[in-house]
Amino acid sequence: DQDEETSNTSESPESVSLADASAEKATQGSDTDLEVEDPEKAFVGITGTELYLEACRLMEVVPVSHFIQNLAKPYINLNHHGLGPKGVKAIAIALVSNATVTHLELEDNCILAEGAICIAEMLRENSSLQELNISNNHLDTAGAEAIASLLLDNMSYLHTLQLSGGLWLQLAGRSHCLCTFVSLQGNYQVKELDLSHNEFYEKGGQLLGQMLASNTTLEILDLSWNHLRRQGTVALGTGLRSNSALKILNLSWNGVGNEGALALGEALKVNNVLVHLDISNNQINNEGAKKLCRGLEVNGKLKILKMVNNPLTTEGATALVTSVRKNPKSMMEEINISNVLVNETFIKLLDLVCQTHPELDVIYGEVEGCIAKIPKQHPNPMKVIQNYLKEHNLRLWDFFRNIDKDGNMKIPVAAFQRAMMQQSSIPLDRVQIGELVRKLDRNRTGVVDY
Repeated sequence: DQDEETSNTSESPESVSLADASAEKATQGSDTDLEVEDPEKAFVGITGTELYLEACRLMEVVPVSHFIQNLAKPYINLNHHGLGPKGVKAIAIALVSNATVTHLELEDNCILAEGAICIAEMLRENSSLQELNISNNHLDTAGAEAIASLLLDNMSYLHTLQLSGGLWLQLAGRSHCLCTFVSLQGNYQVKELDLSHNEFYEKGGQLLGQMLASNTTLEILDLSWNHLRRQGTVALGTGLRSNSALKILNLSWNGVGNEGALALGEALKVNNVLVHLDISNNQINNEGAKKLCRGLEVNGKLKILKMVNNPLTTEGATALVTSVRKNPKSMMEEINISNVLVNETFIKLLDLVCQTHPELDVIYGEVEGCIAKIPKQHPNPMKVIQNYLKEHNLRLWDFFRNIDKDGNMKIPVAAFQRAMMQQSSIPLDRVQIGELVRKLDRNRTGVVDY
């Protein structure tokens, strides 16, 4: 099994343990030397807090009390602790055989390449750590390669990895991430990956597109703020056409433009997995929205589309809603164009579409001319429901239970909206139902928990 494979690998001559690496550095006169004759012997027979304190002593770093206090817990947050390479090496040594910690946060600790290498070595031995955040740590080429090698070899149990900003070297003006893309092609462990703020540019987008075409595990990918632009997005679109795993993709702040929107639209024609797409702040105008709609008119899987802060007008908003109307297979639940000023004609269209797609929620800006008019007053939807229940001698719990087909006391927002739009007993319109949903799901979890 995988535990035995991991154990055998760690005992092989090719494997380099943390202690071995420290010993090798000591013979080379590194400034992070372990000042002992045999570092490996220093850690024999000790575990947990004792092991960490001994590692700190050898590294000549001050122990982090928060780490010690939480070493027996599944979640440890050490973000912004100024650990540095030596400090994170001591932590890595303490976690090699730890079976408790499953989620470790190490963002913004300036761990550099040396620290990343130690983390990668630790992960080859550790069998419990599943979520890791090493964002904004200046990993450099060697550090990125160490993480990439780990992913390529499928030698860790990580399923969530955050590398936001960690692969970008500002002084050199380039990203040290190209090897990471290649390594993800054969990785079957990581399901959630954050690569935002890494300045990948078009070349990175092309390699990511190749990765998406062959990766069969990754479900959530954040590529926001990476300057992928047109060519990078076109390559990503090509990869999405054959991808069979990715469910959530964030491409916001990438300069996608209209041609990128066209590529994504073409991908949506054949992709039957993606359910959430964020292309906010991407210079997509009405023309680009119409190109994207070519895919929306036939796609039967996408549920959430975020297009906030794109230069759209009512024309683009109308095209998006019309694409849902034209598609009997559409599963769309949310279109977010919250910056767009719409008109009364659009509102009438939306009301019409919601009759056949009651689960659809379009978040738009203001309505033209409404500022000068007296706003239409809607009765409080919760009051309307309460009055109905009182008249029919029913309890609120009975009301929700009747909608909750699974009986688990949690109703998906889309299912709740659909049920409320299709029922005729309680006189609520689309606006009132939307207001009711926002009250019942204040944190936008997508679930009405009653």
